[in-house]
Amino acid sequence: MSKIKIKNLTKYYGKNLAIDDISLEITENKIYGLLGRNGAGKTTLLNLITNKLFPTNGEILIDSENIFENERVLSQIYYMSEKNLYPETMKVKEIIKWTKDFYPNFDLDYAYKLSDKFNLNLKSKFKALSTGYASIFKIILTLSSRAPILLFDEPILGLDANHRDMFYKELINYYSVTPTTVIISTHLIEEVSDIIEEVLIIKDGKLILSDTTENILFSGYTVSGKAEDVDAFNKDKKVIGEDNIGKFKSAYILGPIPSKEDPYLNASNLEISKLDLQKMFIQLTNS
Repeated sequence: MSKIKIKNLTKYYGKNLAIDDISLEITENKIYGLLGRNGAGKTTLLNLITNKLFPTNGEILIDSENIFENERVLSQIYYMSEKNLYPETMKVKEIIKWTKDFYPNFDLDYAYKLSDKFNLNLKSKFKALSTGYASIFKIILTLSSRAPILLFDEPILGLDANHRDMFYKELINYYSVTPTTVIISTHLIEEVSDIIEEVLIIKDGKLILSDTTENILFSGYTVSGKAEDVDAFNKDKKVIGEDNIGKFKSAYILGPIPSKEDPYLNASNLEISKLDLQKMFIQLTNS
């Protein structure tokens, strides 16, 4: 099992509130998207889950055990940090072997296979890697760890389009063969929307949305047309944002998608379209 339970988690840096009374359950063997703008508290939350930071209040349990100074439980997590924490002068192959000493299920053959697949030079020193290849190297270590819980903090930093696509496909392949609890922290919503099953949105340190991707995609829509027609349609709707272009307007609405037979829609030539995850995220975190 690899279930994470977070209870009333709060973290202050001095007088600055970074995590604001978050409570949630992360169930086993699902892919979560931890979404938020820069500075929203995503990295702080991951550092708290891995006991790299201590909470001001609250607690974190993994399989009902508190993580605080619990090496046995913490060994079930591999955290791909955005920071580069590896010895700069050590060669890639040496770091891979060194990592195996800390993770008993580390798959050395898989690490070498991925290195070949991503064209990572095992003889390179870590400091010689580009930003993109440093991310690739950290992705390889994370997947090869075979840990039951994998945390990715901005994993595609510096990756080109081909390598990003390769990463997503490899993650899905890995997940389909090895059920794992995965949390991907990112502010690039569009690229991960097709692979995440559960969505966690953080704004100013507070958890503002926790739901399945499917439920979220069916919980809102966009209505577009002449501004006065859109405004009339929206009178009794929950509008979370609007875009104006001259005499035309698009409004983003939370609620069930209206029927195509709606007489007002037909009379006013308004267009209804599905509100995608990125649009939903932008509107919920804009203000």
